[in-house]
Amino acid sequence: MTLDKILAIAGKPGLFQLKIQTRTGFVAESLIDGKKITVGLKSNVSLLSEISVYTYTEEKPLTDIMRTIAIKEDNGPAISHKEENSKLIDYFLEVLPDYDQDRVYPSDIKKILNWYNMLQAKGLVSKEEQKKEEDNLNIEKNQVASEKVDKPAKKTKSK
Repeated sequence: MTLDKILAIAGKPGLFQLKIQTRTGFVAESLIDGKKITVGLKSNVSLLSEISVYTYTEEKPLTDIMRTIAIKEDNGPAISHKEENSKLIDYFLEVLPDYDQDRVYPSDIKKILNWYNMLQAKGLVSKEEQKKEEDNLNIEKNQVASEKVDKPAKKTKSK
């Protein structure tokens, strides 16, 4: 599962997929209705891959939480974000037992579950870890490192 190009735009309902960057901003496509919009640089935009949730020990990336929900639901939909707050809190405690209840509000849980269900409906969440991309990145890093070692040092002229 990759959330690298999935955006939440302040003031716009739903989630968007980044399509093209322009000089003045970018073009994004709505995951709800497929309409494309132009977003300026002054808009408040969040990449889902950069969002984390507070726990008592650390900040947990949203990608990990989405994967945990996918595992719990066997890649199916989660409970509706329109449920009562007590049900949402109980559900989220099953997903992330050590989340910081003082800093993560029911409105945050609603947003996460709403996002999960949107992404799940589009087939963008999975209980599988992203091994292929990580392995490719590691291979590329190793190739770059070996190229640096293999290149001979530049000779300097001495007088």
